[in-house]
Amino acid sequence: MKTIQISLNSIDKVKSFVNEITKFDVDFDLVSGRYVIDAKSIMGIFSLDLSKPIDLSIHAEDGIEEILEAVKPYMV
Repeated sequence: MKTIQISLNSIDKVKSFVNEITKFDVDFDLVSGRYVIDAKSIMGIFSLDLSKPIDLSIHAEDGIEEILEAVKPYMV
């Protein structure tokens, strides 16, 4: 598992982020304070405070480099 910080401070960023990560058959969690949300859930993401960076947990053993390249535009 790898954890990185991302910023999703606009509606367009949230939509494009979810479109990017749904291409991967891997579990993603967003952690904000005590809340853990499925990162592939647009409604779940909008329940978080998007004004601050959020931790993205990637539950993958292989292909981490490819995933990191896909989420690079959102990394803090």
